[in-house]
Amino acid sequence: MSRDGSFSGYSRGEARTRTARSLNFDGTSSGLLGKMARLPWGFILLIVAMALIGIAMLYSSTFTNPAEQHLWKLQLIRFIICFGIMIALAMLPLSWWMNLSWLAYAGTILLLLAVEFFGVMGGGAQRWLKIGPVAVQPSEFAKLAVTLALARYYHGMLGANGSRFFIHIGAAVIILIPAALVFLQPDLGTALAIVASGGVVVFLAGLSGRVILAGIGAAVAAVWPVYQFVLEPYQRGRVDTFLAQLFGSSGASTSLGESYQIEQAKIAIGAGGLNGKGWLQGIQSQQDYVPEQHTDFILTVIAEEFGFLGATAILVGFAILLGWSLYTAFQSASSFGRYAAAGATATVAFYVVFNVAMVLGLLPVVGMPLPLISYGGTAMLTAMSCFGLILSAYLHRDDKLNTTGLF
Repeated sequence: MSRDGSFSGYSRGEARTRTARSLNFDGTSSGLLGKMARLPWGFILLIVAMALIGIAMLYSSTFTNPAEQHLWKLQLIRFIICFGIMIALAMLPLSWWMNLSWLAYAGTILLLLAVEFFGVMGGGAQRWLKIGPVAVQPSEFAKLAVTLALARYYHGMLGANGSRFFIHIGAAVIILIPAALVFLQPDLGTALAIVASGGVVVFLAGLSGRVILAGIGAAVAAVWPVYQFVLEPYQRGRVDTFLAQLFGSSGASTSLGESYQIEQAKIAIGAGGLNGKGWLQGIQSQQDYVPEQHTDFILTVIAEEFGFLGATAILVGFAILLGWSLYTAFQSASSFGRYAAAGATATVAFYVVFNVAMVLGLLPVVGMPLPLISYGGTAMLTAMSCFGLILSAYLHRDDKLNTTGLF
């Protein structure tokens, strides 16, 4: 210590600064506090607001049912935990995401295989793994794992080999393996989500328009064989109900048939009018007329109690979240960051679009939660992890990751 009170030639202030930097808690852009300060807190507060609206709607849809009154508390606890996970994931450099991508993909495949042998039933299908007191749905993790694997794959392959067609064949294999395992559970909705979000990454990686049109043609040609020989009887029943309602067939009008759920959903939406009946005042909601109203059909609770304006506000909120996320993806300096953030955005977007269309009767009924709003722990964790990845892409958008090959 020198006469002027400095340490090793540095003033006291400089010494404190050096100590803070060594702990990486300084206010610079590379420090933890610096990263926290640079987070887009408007975006994060919108996520919080959407989740709290979902919890309020969950309370409204279950408070008259003693067996389900506790669900909103459980959802609140889950959100707090998932919020912490989202912020922690946002702090991770993109290089960490890239290095862990293949491990996450392989782990998800193993979990999906474990479901085939050790899974427990839930919602009429074998989709869950029981780990102690906790039940998890590995198919939800598959969406983010496939996005990371595709981003890592293209980051290495395109840099080394250009955009030749055969590269996309490998990407198709990455998508189809988990999608097939999920479809066998059976879980058609999640399988479609995996294919859709993965398809967005493939499209952004430069798949030619002719190949895309050929793929669409092949998918259309496969509709009838898949319907006839692949779908389960209950899945064909849902498709039949959707088509009957779409074309106005009288067979879809029975209140006790396959169309009951969607008919009650339409009644609830129509009953809300412009401004709604008010919180806790929905007749359809309080008397449990709409099946699964706290999960896949929670939008009906919002529409009945807050009307067209309330439901539209929710959709505008999602539009802002997704628009900002997509903008962030294209700001990334690395191909991995662009593909990963775009795939995460597509994952959330697919669920929003499909859930809303399903509730309105524009698509067949499948298990499809509304992100941040519907009840469900694994779905909440997946959505918040996607947002964590997007936030990481935002914080590290200037990072230029090296192209080091496939692995």
